[in-house]
Amino acid sequence: MSRRELLARSGTGLGMLALSNLLREEGQLGAAESGAGPLGPLSPKQPHFAPRAKQVVHLFMNGGPSHIDTFDPKPELKRLHGQPLPTGNLRTERKTGALMGSPFEFQKHGESGIEVSELFSQTAQCIDDIAVIRSMHADVPNHEPSLMLMNCGEGRLPRPSMGAWVTYGLGSENQNLPGFVVMCPGGYPIVATRNWRSAFLPGAFQGTYINSQQKQVDKLIANIKNEDLTLDVQRRQLDLLRRLNEKHADDRERDAQLETRIQSFELAYRMQSEATDAFDISQETKDMQERYGTGDVARQLLITRRLLERGVRFVQLWSGAGQPWDNHSELEKQHRKLSGDWDRPIAAFLTDLKQRGLLDSTLVLWGGEFGRTPVAELPQLNGRDHNHYGFTCWLAGGGIRGGYVHGATDEFGFAAAEKPVHVHDLHATMLHLLGFDHEQLTYRYAGRDFRLTDVHGHVIPELIA
Repeated sequence: MSRRELLARSGTGLGMLALSNLLREEGQLGAAESGAGPLGPLSPKQPHFAPRAKQVVHLFMNGGPSHIDTFDPKPELKRLHGQPLPTGNLRTERKTGALMGSPFEFQKHGESGIEVSELFSQTAQCIDDIAVIRSMHADVPNHEPSLMLMNCGEGRLPRPSMGAWVTYGLGSENQNLPGFVVMCPGGYPIVATRNWRSAFLPGAFQGTYINSQQKQVDKLIANIKNEDLTLDVQRRQLDLLRRLNEKHADDRERDAQLETRIQSFELAYRMQSEATDAFDISQETKDMQERYGTGDVARQLLITRRLLERGVRFVQLWSGAGQPWDNHSELEKQHRKLSGDWDRPIAAFLTDLKQRGLLDSTLVLWGGEFGRTPVAELPQLNGRDHNHYGFTCWLAGGGIRGGYVHGATDEFGFAAAEKPVHVHDLHATMLHLLGFDHEQLTYRYAGRDFRLTDVHGHVIPELIA
């Protein structure tokens, strides 16, 4: 009997399991034998079933855009502008007054004839590739818990972000770039890095923040170049450092934070060549840059396409530091400015992905943490309060049924009235498109199997092509 047979037959095979684990860690076990890809937490992994999408782009309008001024037209609201809400007001975070009709015009677009506000007239040219969900709802009308719910599936307790779950489940196609990239021009949004944390998942799956307000690569990514040492010398230093860190980790039972630190050193080394190329949009033609337009949003969307081409798994784009879409006053002015930043670049981005054959495998999500009220906020009477009872988001690409409107809010746009979709349902549907049963994508922590959707969530089959 060979040693391998002995290990397999004795002790119910525990010896063979231990040997397999050791060989896998040493990189001596082939992918076919181990059931895994190349060694490393971000190595590509197979989902539960054949996926429709392989990558995700989350366009996050932090602050809460008004659905009734963008993708959910309410003619009755405009007709009764200035009058009290006839059905009675729902509880809002601040005091509100009479109905406030939208100052923007809506028009039908595409073969589907979906109505879209003038604020997103160029995005509307792609409406036949978009599924608009008009019946979203969340839990509370506050930014912090609603941001956490949309990004992490839990509004109160520390949980891994959606991007962390996706990279945990799928890994990344490119080992020289982070699997999960976050771009926010000018600083952090509300609750900062908690929006893209890994929580109890290994730290390798957390988002890598980029201040996309910067234009030069060496300012976009700090210390991307080492002016003093060649790559060969750096490699020798890292090899020594890795051996020391491995011994340090072995003495501490392979602490997860130490493992994350070791991986971060290796990734930083590999990024020196590839990140410089990926984030340099000067390599794009003048025509392509003009299609996307100028400004922070245009630049970060063009970078996003370059990251997708290089196999980055999850990219999240924010409107800016703080909560730009939180327009309690001067909504018409602020929404017009913000949509002006996003409309043309989104249209260019979706068109670009489609022409390159990337849209079929890339799932794009647009939306905020909640919507806005149909009643004006006191005392200015030119803005809207937070509204978690009903709001809109849209999805495109990655197996989504384009040219489709799902659900509806009431005649004034206050609450989801038909086919309500909770944030957990949105997450379950997105994971399904990525090839996962959301109830089975779990991580054991503190004696319990956790998942993005907690104990909730249902896949919405009508959204799937």
